[in-house]
Amino acid sequence: MNKPLLAALSALAIAGLGATPAIAAPHTAAPAPHAAKAAKATIGFAGTVSLSNCSGSVIRFPQSADTDPALVLTNGHCLETGMPDAGEVITGQSSSRTFGLLNSAGTKVATLRANQVVYSTMTDTDVTLYRLTTTYAQIKSSYGISPLTVQDTHPTAGTAIKVVSGYWKRIYSCNVDGFVYRLKEGDWTFKDSVRYTSACNTIGGTSGSPVVDAATGKVVAVNNTGNEDGERCTVNNPCEVDANGTVTVRQGINYAQEIYNIPACFTTGNKLDLNAAGCVLPKP
Repeated sequence: MNKPLLAALSALAIAGLGATPAIAAPHTAAPAPHAAKAAKATIGFAGTVSLSNCSGSVIRFPQSADTDPALVLTNGHCLETGMPDAGEVITGQSSSRTFGLLNSAGTKVATLRANQVVYSTMTDTDVTLYRLTTTYAQIKSSYGISPLTVQDTHPTAGTAIKVVSGYWKRIYSCNVDGFVYRLKEGDWTFKDSVRYTSACNTIGGTSGSPVVDAATGKVVAVNNTGNEDGERCTVNNPCEVDANGTVTVRQGINYAQEIYNIPACFTTGNKLDLNAAGCVLPKP
């Protein structure tokens, strides 16, 4: 999990709960037909944020209004009060965490502040959503920066993607290699995870980075982990488990968690409703 926290957790800082150095053999599958469009898209840092130990982004859902309080997306394991336990779901927790808002060039142009952890978990997925004290319209008016829009449909294998790290101010380019039935890492299990092709050799500090469709600019996943040492199902060394229980270890390969199912859990005013129709996020 790519998350540099303390010197005592230096192992996490290198491969951490969000991404690790990828040194895998090149992927040979052909990219999706629309992958060629990636070269025409301009994906910068605008709308991404730097955290004290992770990356993140200001995001909106397709149904969000400009007057809604803005949301920041990062990983569950980037939560400032500590990583949620397996099976734990946190909602409505007070927060005053700050985020460095970046422009397209990666320059910090503002400090944004949260007032609440709207949702955080490492069960089935690895996400934290913060509510900011400012609206999308206020951010746009003051800094000329718009949020990134979350794609509300399942990502597609072969899609050209960009992993945009506000912490390192670095963009990784690769493709969606495929999807993992279960990704196990220590005590945690993630469902239907995105596996990258080897070019996205993300490192510690990239945890929580938005995974952006290079053609559309929409966020299709959130970067979170990778297998650093070739170990089996340990922290910083997640393993893949298929529907039959077969375990596969891919040293140097990195992963992200899907977010297409999150918009269904939010209603008018960017308010969380875990009982909304179509919401499948884990509940407290």
